[in-house]
Amino acid sequence: MDASTPTTSVMQRLTRSGQRGVLRFLTCGSVDDGKSTLIGRLLYDSKLLFEDQINVLQRDSRKHGTTGDEIDFALLLDGLEAEREQGITIDVAYRFFATEKRKFVVADTPGHEQYTRNMATGASTADVAVMMIDARKGVLVQTLRHTYIARMMGIRHVVLAVNKMDLADHSSGRFHEIVADYLKNAEDLGFDSITPIPMSARYGDNVTRRSEAMKWYTGPTLLEHLETLDVESDLLEQPFRMPVQWVNRPNLNFRGYSGLIVSGRIRIGDPIVVAQSGLVANVERIVTADGDLEEAHAGDSVTLVLNHEIDVSRGDVLAAAEHRPEVSDQFAAEVLWMNEHELLPGRSYLLKIGTAVTPATVSALKHRIDVNSYEKLPAKSLEMNGIGMCNLSTARPIAFDRYQDVRDMGAFILIDRFTNQTVGAGMIEFGLRRASNIHKHAMDVSKAQRAQIKAQKPAILWFTGLSGAGKSTVANAVERKLADAGHHTYSLDGDNVRHGLNRDLGFTDVDRVENIRRIGEVGKLFVDAGLIVTCSFISPFQSERQMVRELVEEGEFVEVFVDTPLEVCIERDPKGLYKKAQAGEIKNFTGFDSPYEAPENPEIRLDTTSISVEDAADQVIARLREMGHLG
Repeated sequence: MDASTPTTSVMQRLTRSGQRGVLRFLTCGSVDDGKSTLIGRLLYDSKLLFEDQINVLQRDSRKHGTTGDEIDFALLLDGLEAEREQGITIDVAYRFFATEKRKFVVADTPGHEQYTRNMATGASTADVAVMMIDARKGVLVQTLRHTYIARMMGIRHVVLAVNKMDLADHSSGRFHEIVADYLKNAEDLGFDSITPIPMSARYGDNVTRRSEAMKWYTGPTLLEHLETLDVESDLLEQPFRMPVQWVNRPNLNFRGYSGLIVSGRIRIGDPIVVAQSGLVANVERIVTADGDLEEAHAGDSVTLVLNHEIDVSRGDVLAAAEHRPEVSDQFAAEVLWMNEHELLPGRSYLLKIGTAVTPATVSALKHRIDVNSYEKLPAKSLEMNGIGMCNLSTARPIAFDRYQDVRDMGAFILIDRFTNQTVGAGMIEFGLRRASNIHKHAMDVSKAQRAQIKAQKPAILWFTGLSGAGKSTVANAVERKLADAGHHTYSLDGDNVRHGLNRDLGFTDVDRVENIRRIGEVGKLFVDAGLIVTCSFISPFQSERQMVRELVEEGEFVEVFVDTPLEVCIERDPKGLYKKAQAGEIKNFTGFDSPYEAPENPEIRLDTTSISVEDAADQVIARLREMGHLG
């Protein structure tokens, strides 16, 4: 834009534009395919850059650019110093621009594999994926990975932008060869449209103007295609859904339920249902900061006032009474794993869907996707940037729709319980309906009655520590003393259960997680029977110990950390295991080639290097008495 161009003319164009609504698209693909350059070219050719911006861009191009004396348009997007120094995109960069016909929100996403999570973030709200391919390199693994993630994230339209055609002699044959290769891999993924366009983002060929060097191409330019592409959302025609963000109660005379409507529409008088409980009421008012509305629709943030009080909390979903979402504690979903530590079936994570957060486990990994061929392959775990189909189980039922039907009702993230990092993103495919056909049978005798008969409060005494720490020895002494005092007990020991219940499990991280999950469920049954059960397991991972803790009521899980240093355990070596591990005869041995995560705040900590077994057992029993477990 030249300096004489008044700012008001830009604002007038922005006001006039958008006849076809807002289009959200992202650029993706492999490293150095020209994603940032393409967006920079679009912004420049749309004449929405001010003179001072162009001056800064020219200066930065001389300092960081790779285009000689010409403008390096990629620098408009690569705002981080690390990005400019390395010549790569790291973070997702969003830009806004407009033409006479439409407004655009564009996301520039990284091409490096380690930043796949950032690409998924950009794809999660996009309508169109502009898949960049370097004409010299053709279709690469990262191209296929980004294509699959785009489909996984619900994108229905792809522009296959074969870039840098100037470096491939503007060859029609090369273009069609790349298109054929891409379609061979992508056409079965179910996109509504795949539109190939040959271009040179650096010079603007077929980006905003037709290329004189590629007259053999008769299709639209990229901008023409994006301006006319029909991506009108059908959200308004879908059933009403509103996850409750908070209960709005400023005084005794007002109670409303606030949130963002993610699909459908709602009118005063319409019946709505709380999906999780099935409670029904009618909408009495639709309140906004600008006054009451008669009707609200997808995209509106509102507060709904109902005609009578019902139990609604943050995390609940308000839905159309006649078209309810599915409610279940088990479902199947595609999961994109984003953490350097692999996904382990059976491990407990936090699942966030809409405004609801609940503990969840991946109960089964059905298969992983080979991004080279999109083939479904068997797998026991998912590594970083891996994609797999999983069955998930949540601690309580959640309301959801298929991701392909309503994005916001089918998308979730998995959060590590200890680091609070987002480790995975998932898209629900379907509910596991068998879960809704199985209900707990009401029993006449309760856990409280069983415990009362035994004159004790049930508990899981969970002994954890390294091999050779003395867990089983102390646990055995504790159970003997409790039994001598007339208490009702049972003992679960790591070695013993591997002769029966868990004899099919090995010692990989996946098997260790499953080992503890099964023991946790058995321990829960013993607690329900009113017993005090001792569990002696290395249980090296905090996540699994926390999972067992949450299976029972507060105060029923007592973590006993037998805190014995590794060098002492090696010196004791009662089973000769450390010697075998040092010789390489045992793999995945805790303390050597498998980690041990020590408890941070156990109920009981025992130092077996300074006290006898009997004294250690007495400490445990004394703590149980303090906690009210012993009558």
